[in-house]
Amino acid sequence: MTADAAKLAARLVALAIVGVVVQTAAISQLPIAGANADLSPLLVMAVGLLCGSLAGGCFGFGVGLFVDVVSLQTLGVSSLVLLGVGYGAGRLREARDPEGALVPLAVGAAATLLFALGFALMQFLLGVDAPVSWALLRQTLATLVVNALIAVPVFALVRRTLAGSLPDDPRRRRRRAYTTGGLSPLSRGTDLR
Repeated sequence: MTADAAKLAARLVALAIVGVVVQTAAISQLPIAGANADLSPLLVMAVGLLCGSLAGGCFGFGVGLFVDVVSLQTLGVSSLVLLGVGYGAGRLREARDPEGALVPLAVGAAATLLFALGFALMQFLLGVDAPVSWALLRQTLATLVVNALIAVPVFALVRRTLAGSLPDDPRRRRRRAYTTGGLSPLSRGTDLR
């Protein structure tokens, strides 16, 4: 393992621990519009968008496992769902290279929705008796809105935390339309005479 990879791994572990502790101790105690913000899918989404699918999936699994242990839930449910969220956000980075300022907002909302639906589906498949009502739907939608509003600041905070150890990929800022290299044949000033 190189020094940069070790530095990135140490920062990711610290980010996971601090994020889950802050979520459990503070954020979950502050209801906003009848719902609580959920930092877990936002942290995993941010790491996936910044570091790629492998780091996003591994980080999602670790955060999910830590969330399950801290909140005394069924072990592995959050891990499985957040693994998919992190991998999906990382694949979006690798395949499309999103550059817009509002990309974290849209991906954060999608990550929150996928986490909520995936967690509910896994609980249903495991046979956990949970009340399904309009109040649950309202709370899920309120959490989705709150997470969408805080997705951009969380993304900026994660980027700042990982700034010195992010993988340097010189191809990241280049558009991926032409994979053969060089410019488009239409942009060259060649004469076909």
